Amino acid sequence: MVARYVSVLLVFVTLFSTSGSHFAAQENDAHIRVVVNLVQLNVAVTDNKGNYITGLKPQDFSITEDGIHESMATFAEGNESERRLVDPSELAKSSDKTFASESDAAQGSSSNSSQSLGTLVAGANVFILFDTSNYMYRGFVFAQDAIADFVRSLESANRIAFYSYSRDLSRGAALTSDRAKVLHAVRTTVAGDEAALYNTLLLTLKDAAQFPGRRVVVVFSNGPDNFSVVPPEDVAELAQSAGVSIYMISTREAQLEPVSTAVFERMTAATGGKAYFSKSWRDEKRAFASIQDDLAHLYYLSYYPQANMNRGWRNITVKLVGSKLKKYHVRTRNGYRPQPNRFTADTASGTQ
Repeated sequence: MVARYVSVLLVFVTLFSTSGSHFAAQENDAHIRVVVNLVQLNVAVTDNKGNYITGLKPQDFSITEDGIHESMATFAEGNESERRLVDPSELAKSSDKTFASESDAAQGSSSNSSQSLGTLVAGANVFILFDTSNYMYRGFVFAQDAIADFVRSLESANRIAFYSYSRDLSRGAALTSDRAKVLHAVRTTVAGDEAALYNTLLLTLKDAAQFPGRRVVVVFSNGPDNFSVVPPEDVAELAQSAGVSIYMISTREAQLEPVSTAVFERMTAATGGKAYFSKSWRDEKRAFASIQDDLAHLYYLSYYPQANMNRGWRNITVKLVGSKLKKYHVRTRNGYRPQPNRFTADTASGTQ
C-alpha cells in the first residue's frame, strides 16, 4: 500500500508541477501569461438515424467558447487536408497581449509553434491501446484479429501507433504510416497480469498530445481497472484539454462491473468519441468498423480563442447554422481547461 501511495504522489507531482509556479507567481504579485493554443475539435454530424451528414462547409458551423463567438481557423472533412481559413499572423496582431495563441498541439504541449502552424496535414494520428491483462486469457486471438483488421481498414492518410497494457504500458509501435510495423506489434503481444487502464491511458494521451494535427485514442478493454492510481476523471479532463477523442471497445467481462461501464460512457462522450460494448468477437469487429467509419466522416475544426480571463474550465458549444441544418446532431468535446504553462515575471507596474 505504501508503494502505491508513493506512486500517486509522484504522478500528481509530475502532472501538476506547473500549478505550483502558478501559485508562486500570484504570491509575488506578478503578471501571469497564459498561453492558449489553437483549439481543435473532432466533430461528427448525424441525422436521427445515425447517418453521417457530409458536404458541410465552414460557414455551416458556429463555435462559441464560454458564450464568446469564435472564428474558425482551419477546416477539413474526412481525410482531406486541412484548409487554413485565417492568417495566424493577423490574429496575433489583434489579440490581447495577455493571451498568446500558439501551435495546434495540445494545451501545454512542447510543440514548436512555427512548425505546427506551417503544417496542415491530412488524416488522423490514431493511438490504439490494447488490454493484455489477465482479463484477456479468453478471446485473445480474436481480439488481435479484430485490431489487425482495423489497422488495415484505416485510410492511408492516417498514422497509427500501437500500445498494449496490463500493469504497465508497452509501446509496441511508435506513430507510423507503416502498417507492417503496427501489425507485427499486434501479433507479438502476450497476456499479462493486473489491468492499469487509467494509468496507461493517461500516458497514451500524453504521447498523443505531443503531435500536431488530429488525434484519437482507440481502447480495447476486456475488463475493469484493478491497478491504477490515477482516477478516470483526471484522464478524461486531460483528453478534453488536449483535444484527443477517446473511443472505447469493451467486452462482456467489462460490463460485469457497472461502474466501469458508466465511466467508459462518460469519458468517451466528454471527448467526442464513442463507447461500444461487445458480446462476441463479431461485435468487436463491428465496433472497430464503426470507429473506422466515424473517423472517415468527422469534420475537423479549429480556432484561436478570443481573449478570455477564465483560467478554469471553458465550455465549448458547436452548432449548425440555418433552419435546415438544426435538425441534425453534433457530437464533439464539451470543453477544456487552459494550462498555465508559461509565466512572466513582470512587475505590478504592467511592463511587458
